[in-house]
Amino acid sequence: MTGPTAHSRARHNPADGKAPVKRAATTVAVVFLVVGVLGFVPGVTSDFYDLRFAGHDSDAKLFGLFQVSVLHNIVHLLFGVAGLVLGRTVTGARTYLVGGGAIYLVLWLYGLVIDHDSTANFIPVNNADNWLHLFLGLGMIALGILTTRGRPRR
Repeated sequence: MTGPTAHSRARHNPADGKAPVKRAATTVAVVFLVVGVLGFVPGVTSDFYDLRFAGHDSDAKLFGLFQVSVLHNIVHLLFGVAGLVLGRTVTGARTYLVGGGAIYLVLWLYGLVIDHDSTANFIPVNNADNWLHLFLGLGMIALGILTTRGRPRR
């Protein structure tokens, strides 16, 4: 269809005119929210009935791979909410991605140095979490930097 009616029937894309860094932050935030919710879903989280509030003795695993606890899931949910709030501005979105990426790199280092069978592993994390935290940290920092290069801050 062409002409003046073509535009009135086209669906509006909510991403139109939105800065790439804001789209990236919002997408990352939504993923964290989904993961946080899925951590409370039996079947998606294996050994669900072994889910503990916190600590290394929580044997529940998201997707059968990533060790989780109630605290771990809540952290994902809060991280998602923070991303939605900060993702409303370019500066906030960049801060969320770069700062959040730095937090995940610290979490990766934490997972490397602690004894996974000790009380220091209160979040809890396992080797799969450690690798995920490394890639999340690097990926979020890269998104925050690459989506704002050469763009004015607003």
